[in-house]
Amino acid sequence: MAAIGKIRSWGPVLVSVIGLALFAFIAEEMFRSCEATNNEQRQQVGEVLGKKISVQEFQSLIDEYQEVIKMTQGRDNLSEDEINQIKDQVWNSFVSNTIISAEAAKIGLTVTDEELQNILKEGTNPLLAQTPFVNQQTGRFDVTMLTKFLNDYKNIGTQNPQAAEQYESIYNYWKFMERTLREQTLAMKYNALMAGCLFSNPVSAKMSFDDQNTNMNILLASAPYSSINDNKVEVTDADLKAKYDEDKEMYEQFVESRDIKYVSFEVLPSAADRNALVKTMNEAAAQLKGDADVATTVRKAQSQIPYTGILVTRKAMPMDIAAKVDSMSAGQVSAVFETTRDNTLNVVKLIAKTSLPDSVEYRQIQVSGTDADDAHKRADSIMTALSSGADFEALAKKYMQEGKKQWMTSAMYENAQTIDTDSKNYISSLNTLGVNELKNIVLSQGNIIIQVTARRAMVDKYDVAVVKHTIDFSKNTYSDAYNKFSQFVSENQTVDGIEKNAEKYGYRVMERADITNAEHNVAGIRSTRETMKWLFDAKVGDVSPLYECGSNNTLLVVALTKIHPVGFRTLDDVKDVVKNEVIRDKKFEMLAKQYAGVKSIVEAKAKGMKVDTVPQITFSAPVFVQATGSSEPALSGAVAAAKAGSFSQKVVKGNGGAYLFELINKEQKPNAKFDEKAMESQLRQMAVQASSRYMNELYMKAKVVDNRYLFF
Repeated sequence: MAAIGKIRSWGPVLVSVIGLALFAFIAEEMFRSCEATNNEQRQQVGEVLGKKISVQEFQSLIDEYQEVIKMTQGRDNLSEDEINQIKDQVWNSFVSNTIISAEAAKIGLTVTDEELQNILKEGTNPLLAQTPFVNQQTGRFDVTMLTKFLNDYKNIGTQNPQAAEQYESIYNYWKFMERTLREQTLAMKYNALMAGCLFSNPVSAKMSFDDQNTNMNILLASAPYSSINDNKVEVTDADLKAKYDEDKEMYEQFVESRDIKYVSFEVLPSAADRNALVKTMNEAAAQLKGDADVATTVRKAQSQIPYTGILVTRKAMPMDIAAKVDSMSAGQVSAVFETTRDNTLNVVKLIAKTSLPDSVEYRQIQVSGTDADDAHKRADSIMTALSSGADFEALAKKYMQEGKKQWMTSAMYENAQTIDTDSKNYISSLNTLGVNELKNIVLSQGNIIIQVTARRAMVDKYDVAVVKHTIDFSKNTYSDAYNKFSQFVSENQTVDGIEKNAEKYGYRVMERADITNAEHNVAGIRSTRETMKWLFDAKVGDVSPLYECGSNNTLLVVALTKIHPVGFRTLDDVKDVVKNEVIRDKKFEMLAKQYAGVKSIVEAKAKGMKVDTVPQITFSAPVFVQATGSSEPALSGAVAAAKAGSFSQKVVKGNGGAYLFELINKEQKPNAKFDEKAMESQLRQMAVQASSRYMNELYMKAKVVDNRYLFF
């Protein structure tokens, strides 16, 4: 009993301990759940209508699009700007397709397999013309070619790995095009449905025709707002507030933006860096003039252009090098010269210049054996047979080859970075052999027997050694610049400090307003993704760490000065714009009061207004007034509403001034003929274009989250 009493006395403590243990367990699970959610969110590139796309999915779409571009354009690499354009295109496609799909699903709008097959059978969709399945004779997409390819793709298997890889590449390209075709067709159907809701009628068609084809000639009296000094216009806070409230809808923004002040410094080569490079280039020039090996000299000088020893056309040379060799003779070495376009120093040696074909048609037989000697003996036998009149293709088939004719062009080899000895011998032989001439080329692993069958387009080709070197800064120069910039950043950790002390260090503070997270860089500086990530996680007044960016040559520090959230911009944000509007309104009030009661052009001119004849005004297009330098739609509307011979009943408020006018006459444009159906069609097209703004409305309601800046 004593023991039980003891246990009971510890009851409250045990309950507390158990309660704490349970709380700790629950809290741990909540923490794990929150951490998992945060990890998931950190991997999300964005979200549209609740549909999320991860960084892996987005990268896969980018890679797919890049491969499509490379295949369609025959490219191996894309520039940074081109890749950024692809990222934007992929994102925009994801957003628009998600929105259209959701809207179409609400009304049961789809693209069936049967519809897609009909599109393929018709073969007229522009997308299909970009596929490999275009009949070369008709120039149109051929669905039978696609069907054959898909069947071959299923049966290719692993028999020919190289062919299988090529088929896989084309198949992936087609799947991309097929998906794009479905998305495009669905969007077109939805747009057509929207357009079908818009109608025209004969009455509006006739009115529109008259508006477009009735010329109005006026005598115009103008009083520019610029004739009144801004200092004579009093603007109060109440005026600004009233105007802001009146035009508030104009100042709504739908994405967050941020304002910054920043200091960037581009590291440039010092005089010592330049002198050191000039010395290196002079040494290379001296060696090229002497007996030194050309390839070794070019390599040791770290030239951007390797020496291969292959004769090339001018097309294969940079423009500055091509221009230089035109004025050189064989064996000549140029002086060191600078090309500002690519920031380089250059030395050129023209070793030889000769006229050779730009294209060579040839056929060949590759000869192998148990070893190199055996291959050489077989090649000699084949050469003997060919020299005795044997048929080339028939002989090739005995060695399991076709021996068919093929073309080699200069473009196929002249931009190669390296060419081995065997390849150089092979290319040189093809370029120098005469038509129908045979040659047995001895290679390290066997032989190739070639015969040139045709030569076309004789052009000048050059054996050129080029030492081209960028004028770069040295490690010491960069280190000195970095240390100085680092000291500036460490000593100035506030916006005021940066602005106050930048000039002392020789820097200049720059400003950039309204940066959004959809941009690829900060203030147009490359490789600033980390800066973007910092910027959209910072608070107003924060100063960033020092960033090394650009082409590894720029130092950057950023201060966040303002955040503009989604919604209406504050009056302070748009105060200058609002003030200009208020000043314009008040100037008009002053001018309207000054010219009130004027009954004729003569009286208006007497009161100081500038008078001009303005011919051929139409209601459908705003008139441009030379006296004020402004386009004035309100004036066009007022003139259209007046009767011929009448004087304006009141002063017209324009964008650039106040106006009075006398309508001289209205006249129909000569040869203008009313076509009811054509005008109705034109009005429908205009309505469709106007209705296309529905995507903006749908976008606003789609709750789009764009986190691309965190990853790309």
